[in-house]
Amino acid sequence: MPMPNDPLQLASVIRGACVQAALDGYERAQIAGLCQKGAWECAVDAMRMIDLRTILSAPTAPMESPPASPGPASA
Repeated sequence: MPMPNDPLQLASVIRGACVQAALDGYERAQIAGLCQKGAWECAVDAMRMIDLRTILSAPTAPMESPPASPGPASA
């Protein structure tokens, strides 16, 4: 499917992917026992590793808000 013509829709898709990657990376790091600073670094690395080509080639659908998260866990 072609890239969305609406830049706001594209930005929304990319933002959603970044948020999900950060949440997943942070959670995995906390489960592995990293401190908050280490978990944050893992979250940032997860966002850096997002394959933008995959996002741009995926069919576009209306963006839903990510599931509510209680936020980062305290170490």
